[in-house]
Amino acid sequence: MSTTDPLQREQTHLTESRAALRAMRADVEALDIRDVTANWVNAEVLQSEIDARIKALADLAGTPLFFGRLDYLHAPGAEQAEGAEGERFYIGRRHVHDADGDPMVIDWRAPVSQPFYRASKNEPMDIALRRRFGYTGGDLSAYEDEHLTDPAEAAQSSKLLQQEIEKPRVGPMRDIVATIQPEQDEIVRAGIGGTVCVQGAPGTGKTAVGLHRVAYLLYAHRERLARTGTLVVGPNKSFLRYIEQVLPALGELEVKQATVDDLVARVEVRGADSAATALVKGDARMAQVLRRAVRSHVTMPAEGVVVVRGSRRWRVPSYDLEGIVRELLDRDIRYGAAREALPQRIAHAVLVQMERAGEAPDDRVQDAVARNTAVKAAVKEIWPPVDPAKLVLRLLSDAEFLAEHAAGVLSEDEQKLLLWSKPARSVKSAQWSPADSVLIDEAADLVERTPSLGHVVLDEAQDLSPMQYRAVGRRCTTGSATVLGDIAQGTTPWATASWEEALAHLGKSGAQVEELTTGFRVPRAVIAYASRLLPSIAPGLREATSIRESQGDLVIRPVAADELDLAVAEACVRALDHEGSVGLIAADARCAQLGAALDELGLPYLSPGEETSASARLTLVPASLAKGLEYDYVVLDDPAAIVDGEPDERTGLRRLYVCLTRAVSGLTVLHAAELPEPLAA
Repeated sequence: MSTTDPLQREQTHLTESRAALRAMRADVEALDIRDVTANWVNAEVLQSEIDARIKALADLAGTPLFFGRLDYLHAPGAEQAEGAEGERFYIGRRHVHDADGDPMVIDWRAPVSQPFYRASKNEPMDIALRRRFGYTGGDLSAYEDEHLTDPAEAAQSSKLLQQEIEKPRVGPMRDIVATIQPEQDEIVRAGIGGTVCVQGAPGTGKTAVGLHRVAYLLYAHRERLARTGTLVVGPNKSFLRYIEQVLPALGELEVKQATVDDLVARVEVRGADSAATALVKGDARMAQVLRRAVRSHVTMPAEGVVVVRGSRRWRVPSYDLEGIVRELLDRDIRYGAAREALPQRIAHAVLVQMERAGEAPDDRVQDAVARNTAVKAAVKEIWPPVDPAKLVLRLLSDAEFLAEHAAGVLSEDEQKLLLWSKPARSVKSAQWSPADSVLIDEAADLVERTPSLGHVVLDEAQDLSPMQYRAVGRRCTTGSATVLGDIAQGTTPWATASWEEALAHLGKSGAQVEELTTGFRVPRAVIAYASRLLPSIAPGLREATSIRESQGDLVIRPVAADELDLAVAEACVRALDHEGSVGLIAADARCAQLGAALDELGLPYLSPGEETSASARLTLVPASLAKGLEYDYVVLDDPAAIVDGEPDERTGLRRLYVCLTRAVSGLTVLHAAELPEPLAA
């Protein structure tokens, strides 16, 4: 092979870049901090930062160090400047430089990398050549060129891009940094100042876009977000395990992940509500009920306060105290903050009297008066402490207390739904439900402000109740959010009807709403079949289209009821003949029976959230946990059973829509009962 062979030159650059990355890591590992730290605390902090840097500089096996190259017509402007003195840039997951500090790989998030995702024949963005690389394992094995400014070269789709999109999926979710499309990149690089809401049909990459947006914001606003923090909120633990490797692969190791239940875990959840009760508890009107209940603890003073200091007695009459209390109530600050302010206000009233009497008290005197026994007793009587859990316990146990604070807000029937049939004796013994935990979190925020993060990503947001939106919104009151979801996939009784409504509950009214309808994951035949449900479940949404060149395998087959279990298990065997992961999705009530059928055929299988591997590629997925997951081949058991497993037909059809759209390469639907009408048409 000639040394002028382009592929060999690129392979050589890859080898040299990997060596440079190892050298960068070695330089950090060799740092001696003994002479630069003043004490052990500084040493611990600095060492933890060094350890994080070493971890971030790991050369991940099987992960390409760079995936593209840009040849500029002219050197980019100095303001774009990560290594911008040349006109050829290799684009990868992280920055790599040589011993002289010259860039060998440019971080995909740098401004100079942006044309890799956005340049086109119509708008070349000063790019003469865009080169994409193909890899086999970790070895560079192919490349593909686009001459964006050459009029003789016609625009055409990228085969390497298609191969990357259609690559079989085994293991957790992977990043899409090599395949981000222009409309996705616009969302990824949107500014940190505003909240972005993404309505994304199945397979449009909305989750990946949200995660890459976090990575981009951490790159562009590192110091700001290091102070304030970032958080990814997902629907369940299985989903979070599935996506947990994406950000580390992009070099971001410090982003926290949680479910909404994790965020509001102030009590142990051991109970469950009926759908009707959960619907009321999740209604935004509950915030008003809780606010009334919290503020009801404030009582107007019946008598004044007498403060004794030395030989002098200072009296604050009851009408002055009432004026102070009413002023604090009118300011509408949090209950706990007002309670802390009350003794200082009483002390200030005493100091005014002292000054009128010719004394010259200072701040120390005011603090001493605020700590006076008489003042503390008055504060306890007027503005007693409130325990959020005990407050919610009383609301759910005491019909009179609930009626007092829900009057004009909730109907009598709604109040009856809230009341426990057997009131708990204590917070510890109560059978708290997930919705109760959200109510306690709301009450806690009425007492003490919930700390705000710099940026929150909320995925599968369509399933949240108004009160859950408020709980997430409290975590980003001074920050921004990326909201991801699909109205058509809303499968809870309280699923949001519109993003405008959801954003209002989140506290982000007026946020930008973007719609993604171009699918990259779901094959054309599969998305077309699933889209038959859209007129019934979300008539206002546009049907998704797929850019996949492969139609995908779609098999719809009726089976006799007594043969269904075996037929489903045998379909899994056939699916495993293909490369990639296989998901068997069924109504929750059917999973145990189907698990037994798989056992009879000697087929090992995983549960959602367990990592697939070359030796374990089949996962048995309850329909309720399918959201957000994806498999190369899906075997779907009896759609009618999935619909019947939900409290109403629309929710059932939405659950079915989710299940149908988990396939990347092929979908087999086996049914004993009649197909739901929209699919049978």
